[in-house]
Amino acid sequence: MKTLTKVTKPVSEKEVKREWYLVDVKNQILGRVAGKISQLLQGKHKKNYVPYLDMGDYVVVVNAKEIKITGKKEKTKVYTRYSGYPGGLKEIPFQRVLKEKPEEIIKHAVSGMLPKNKLRDKRLKRLFIFTDEKHPYQKKIKISLKS
Repeated sequence: MKTLTKVTKPVSEKEVKREWYLVDVKNQILGRVAGKISQLLQGKHKKNYVPYLDMGDYVVVVNAKEIKITGKKEKTKVYTRYSGYPGGLKEIPFQRVLKEKPEEIIKHAVSGMLPKNKLRDKRLKRLFIFTDEKHPYQKKIKISLKS
């Protein structure tokens, strides 16, 4: 008598099908939207997700200049960089970054929510952020998320 065994078929990089998502962040809270975007970039929403492969999708984010954060963070949040040299600490307040480069706010938040491994840079390359609603990927987008 034969016994049937079910074997889960391993997923290869060639079998990954990538979709295009449009995320409108107008009046959305930064942390909540960044979490959803990072899951799309990782591919965690797919039924055949495995953590060791880059299975994520392309994400186009629009209206980055209209992102919101809660509480007093708008006045107190500061982005810091350090060059490694004495006196090389740069501190930039949130409001200034929002005026000058709002796409950097979303990229920084999403980057912080992705796993710190060799796939992180590949995933961030599939994230396209625009300050308003105009973008060149209109024909490619299949799924639109309003969050």
